[in-house]
Amino acid sequence: MTTLQSVPALGTHPASGSLPSRAETRDQLSRATYDLLVIGGGILGISTAWHAAQSGLRVALVDAGDFAGATSSASSKLLHGGLRYLQTGAVKLVAENHFERRAVSREVAPHLANPLTFYLPVYKGGPHGAAKLGAGVFAYSALSAFGDGVGHVISPAKAQRDVPELRTDDLKAVAVYRDDQMNDARMALMTVRAAVDAGAVVLNHAAVTGLRFTRGRVTGAELKDSTDGTEFGVDARLVLNATGPWVDHLRKMEDPNAAPSIRLSKGAHLVLKRTRPWRAALATPIDKYRITFALPWEDMLLLGTTDEEYEGDPADVSVTEADTAQILDEAAFSIKDQQLSRDLITYSFAGLRVLPGGPGDTSKAKRETVVTEGRGGMLSVAGGKWTTFRHIGRTVMNKLAALPGHPLAEDMEPMNRLPRKLPLPGIANPNAVAHRLLVDGPAPGPRMAPDTARHLATHYGSLAFDIARLANENPELAERVHPDAPEIWAQVAYARDHEWAETADDVLRRRTTLTIRGLATDDVREGVEKLLADRG
Repeated sequence: MTTLQSVPALGTHPASGSLPSRAETRDQLSRATYDLLVIGGGILGISTAWHAAQSGLRVALVDAGDFAGATSSASSKLLHGGLRYLQTGAVKLVAENHFERRAVSREVAPHLANPLTFYLPVYKGGPHGAAKLGAGVFAYSALSAFGDGVGHVISPAKAQRDVPELRTDDLKAVAVYRDDQMNDARMALMTVRAAVDAGAVVLNHAAVTGLRFTRGRVTGAELKDSTDGTEFGVDARLVLNATGPWVDHLRKMEDPNAAPSIRLSKGAHLVLKRTRPWRAALATPIDKYRITFALPWEDMLLLGTTDEEYEGDPADVSVTEADTAQILDEAAFSIKDQQLSRDLITYSFAGLRVLPGGPGDTSKAKRETVVTEGRGGMLSVAGGKWTTFRHIGRTVMNKLAALPGHPLAEDMEPMNRLPRKLPLPGIANPNAVAHRLLVDGPAPGPRMAPDTARHLATHYGSLAFDIARLANENPELAERVHPDAPEIWAQVAYARDHEWAETADDVLRRRTTLTIRGLATDDVREGVEKLLADRG
């Protein structure tokens, strides 16, 4: 275990190219008038800021918490076409989702996404038969132009070789298809970085305390920096409300009489240690509409998810005992008991899906993106899914171009004239990056451990070389943060200087995997806080 005494005393001389200080950013935000102020640093707001900056607009992005600090880092970590949408005949939607999935995983962020094989077990008495699921996965792969192979059916024995904890009692067959997986928080952070590279000014941990109005139009916001209490404001020609579960809260700041526009669905997940290696994921049908996932992710096993209407304060969403019991009970349909011991749980998290308002079962609701304009001219965007984050950004930009009076259209490059598959920072072949990290280790010191090299390559892409450089220049930064995790202290310094990390949770939960592994101990947390405090 790394002790507090051995935490690297780095920080008085930040690396070149470090971010401006919060005071400098606040000053920059308060002095200019922006074309677009995006309120909300989840993936919808981040993607819109990225596309808006690409189009030539002067863009500001703020969030009350951390970037991807709520729903956007509480997903099932999938880039997927949406197999269940075939149930409702949404063939066009699945095809569009597949297009976006392939674009992200192959051209936009191949360093942050990885292909994953899914097994759909067909049990005696289950909600679907082998023939139906076999036809379903074939159609699903056809809608992806067979770019990931052909969906097919295999024997239980073959599936168990890849998923040793698979229950085979009453197992008739296993349907196979492929999608992609990611670390959602890392994907969001790289998109923030892309927005900044394109010219956006961003600040997290800055809460909106009120809106600014000019002749009845929303023209900015009053903010409070939660790190030190500083109050400041931002002026903008147009304000976009992308606050996710809080979208109606901000709409009421614009218009106290605004009617609710959304409803919320809670999705809970569990993270467990794996008892044996998994080379594929399980997607087990629970009923006609719902599937429970068991996903090998970050050397762990991710189980979920639930889907139930949520009416409480979004800030209070959490995993309850009932959620835990439901997830484990549903996982037990297809997973052996020894893998589902509560002693293996390292972490749990819950997020809120934002759905269009209206009646009906949340599990059957479409994950639509809704863009509305309020009485004061503020635009609000809500809903959608992670897979289509780039498409949502383009959709919002097209809406901006078509606003009455065209307040921004003359100043922005049309979406159809911008690159459709602009890559995120760090794009590289992660296998090549990991190889280079292993081969190009510091001459006098020990070489980088293989698990650390692989972790850096698949979470930073070519930016991993910047972290390796930090570790080479300061050997203490090359040490592991915790002996049971691949992360090194250089990642903490890098998160502080280049990734807007302000709190220990920013680092442990979203910029590294220490929290989800159950390794955010008191010593580790204190060490991270010490390094964060050593800012230059």
